[in-house]
Amino acid sequence: MPRRDDLENILIIGSGPIVIGQACEFDYSGTQACRVLKSEGYRVVLANSNPATIMTDPDFADRTYIEPLTPEILARIIEREKPDAVLPTLGGQTGLNLAMALHGRGLVGVPGTPELIGANAEAIATAEDRDKFKQAMLEIGLSVPRSGIAHTMEEADAVLAEIGLPVIIRPAYILGGRGTGIANTMEEFRHVARNGLDASPISEILIETSIVGWKEYELEVMRDRKDNCVIICSIENFDPMGVHTGDSITVAPAQTLSDVEYQAMRDAAFACIRRVGVETGGSNVQFALNPENGEMVVIEMNPRVSRSSALASKATGFPIAKIAAKLAVGYTLDEIPNDITRMTPASFEPTIDYVVTKIPRWAFEKLPGTSGVLGTQMQSVGEAMAIGRTFPESLQKGLRSLEQGRLGLNGDPGEKAFDAMTDAELLARAAVPTPERIFQVGEAIRRGLTDEVQRATRIDPWFVDQMEMIVEERKVLEGADPAEFGRPQWRRAKRLGFSDAQIAHLTGTDESRVRGLREAAGVLPTFKTVDTCSAEFAANTPYHYSSWEDEDEVRESPRDRVLILGSGPNRIGQGGHAELQSRDCVHRLRHLRPALLRAADQGGRPERHRGRDARCRGQATEGDRQSRRTDPAEAVRPDPARTRRGHVARVDRPRGGQGEVERPVQQAVHPAAPGRHGG
Repeated sequence: MPRRDDLENILIIGSGPIVIGQACEFDYSGTQACRVLKSEGYRVVLANSNPATIMTDPDFADRTYIEPLTPEILARIIEREKPDAVLPTLGGQTGLNLAMALHGRGLVGVPGTPELIGANAEAIATAEDRDKFKQAMLEIGLSVPRSGIAHTMEEADAVLAEIGLPVIIRPAYILGGRGTGIANTMEEFRHVARNGLDASPISEILIETSIVGWKEYELEVMRDRKDNCVIICSIENFDPMGVHTGDSITVAPAQTLSDVEYQAMRDAAFACIRRVGVETGGSNVQFALNPENGEMVVIEMNPRVSRSSALASKATGFPIAKIAAKLAVGYTLDEIPNDITRMTPASFEPTIDYVVTKIPRWAFEKLPGTSGVLGTQMQSVGEAMAIGRTFPESLQKGLRSLEQGRLGLNGDPGEKAFDAMTDAELLARAAVPTPERIFQVGEAIRRGLTDEVQRATRIDPWFVDQMEMIVEERKVLEGADPAEFGRPQWRRAKRLGFSDAQIAHLTGTDESRVRGLREAAGVLPTFKTVDTCSAEFAANTPYHYSSWEDEDEVRESPRDRVLILGSGPNRIGQGGHAELQSRDCVHRLRHLRPALLRAADQGGRPERHRGRDARCRGQATEGDRQSRRTDPAEAVRPDPARTRRGHVARVDRPRGGQGEVERPVQQAVHPAAPGRHGG
């Protein structure tokens, strides 16, 4: 099925300013859409109010409007540009809500107006309107939690009288769980219900019986015009229901589903996207599973590229936003080549042979007065992603990648905070979801409270067992002399995610000595490739992660090389602008000597754009500890290592110090000419 030639001019609605729940991942998706549609010969018009984005660079759209994202402004843009179609599914919840507002005014999606592509108004309404979605799921035989719909407090009281406490309240057409909440008492119910009605633009809330403590999953699904459907990635929440997905540690692929459960969930996701009516593009379907009896219910669906789409794209190497844009203009999955293998079509479902862990980062220390308790409303400001051959390895790498001074799952100076806690106090704190819960669980396991902490937190026993493997290895390392370690012991510790700094802390020595002893034992990191198909086909995109195996998949290159250190997870004061500067650096370097220069990028967050930019010749998704900075440098061997554009988080990287590689690293690339993105 060829691309649509009846379309010439397409308006892309951006996601606006970065807010909690909607950040760089939608700059990533919007940028991909602009690039794809321009390469297909379409005239691209972009509307976005955030100038600190890559998509608003002049390179990406034929005309860019940096204006407030309101229905009135978009109506004027439509009147002036006269687009043939509007693509709202890559601009987060903002894009969907604006598209529905414009549709309500008769400006898009009706005869004689620009067509809504990706998802039409009926599909958006079916997915976003809680009552319509519930009825649609029941119609196709899928289970949903027992619930009722309310538009006023009187209706809410009537629903509660039928369902009973405790309940979860979910407003319609909201972002990042805004207005949602769990009510265990009448006072809590009335407070959360009022907030939910205020948060919903259509004053609608779903009141459902509480399923707090169930296991939570999501599937990234894509569908084309021929009704081909594929699952790109399964993602499992480490935390049970009750914590927003954006605030939970998540793991891909799902680790605790049986094949029977996964196949049932896969079939349900396909049925969901078909019934909702998303004809082309990606969607995110969320499920809950009762750990006691395996009962599965559908929670909700996002009829658009979501926050999790960025994680799924980086986890599998499958560029969801790029493929979604192609599908929106008429291509089918079997016609689009896989960027990684260049031999298989996009209709092949990705299969991965590693574990990806995403860990959120919060900024409660900058928000005095907040409780720091996690719930159904998202509060994290950034996230880090780590890839490992096992869950313990990826978990510990992810904790280091947060850049908050922790060396992994404890085994560092930060664990002294637990010394004064009794077992009862530790378990009580771990039962409440907070940013410190993962470390509290690790400490409880170290104290022999494995069963107790699992019951208190309701974290799946498989995850607790995996963390227990880390703790058991820690006991072996504690107080030992690393000079006596044999190669098997070094490899076991590294494959469980222990850093040189952790081992140094546990053995009472320094990191440089540990590194030297490890290297003398012949235990060196290897870099594997993200290939979408478990190495069944060769990977052509050099997108790497470190491991501790025998084969290194980093390709040798005769060209000069530059190592660019990324800015790590988003945080208050360092967000998309640092990502934009790194992208500009890669872009300019490639244009300086396109035939000679190999730019390698190191960063540790999934929602960044350049991780799938295809502008780097090599990319390493690694964190910020000393060994994670020097190991990619060893693999890339820059001549010399030049650092630039990493923003404040990277200012201290090119310096001599404990554990550094002894080679020239002080020379920096000359800064680009000052422009609108500044220094």
